[in-house]
Amino acid sequence: MTINLSRREKRTFTNEFKKQLVMLYQNGKKRADIVAEYGLTKSALDKWITQYQTTGAFTAKDNRSAEENELIALRKENKRLLMENDILKQAALIMGRRSS
Repeated sequence: MTINLSRREKRTFTNEFKKQLVMLYQNGKKRADIVAEYGLTKSALDKWITQYQTTGAFTAKDNRSAEENELIALRKENKRLLMENDILKQAALIMGRRSS
């Protein structure tokens, strides 16, 4: 006998839907009732509530700290510089072969 414990399919929700559920919570509806009625996880609703109270937005980009944004920019720049360095190394090898 095998038991199929498949994971729940990932669903996406619009920002308007998330806002409506946060408003329900802020207007006094119990978190457990919202979770049960809409088939959500507690953590998802908690995340939406926190995001809305913090920034009024639900996207990860809008909820990043200044340090997180700086780290992302620095990683992107580092990747670009490494790629440029590799290109220059290849060009130097090619030019070195032509000189010989």
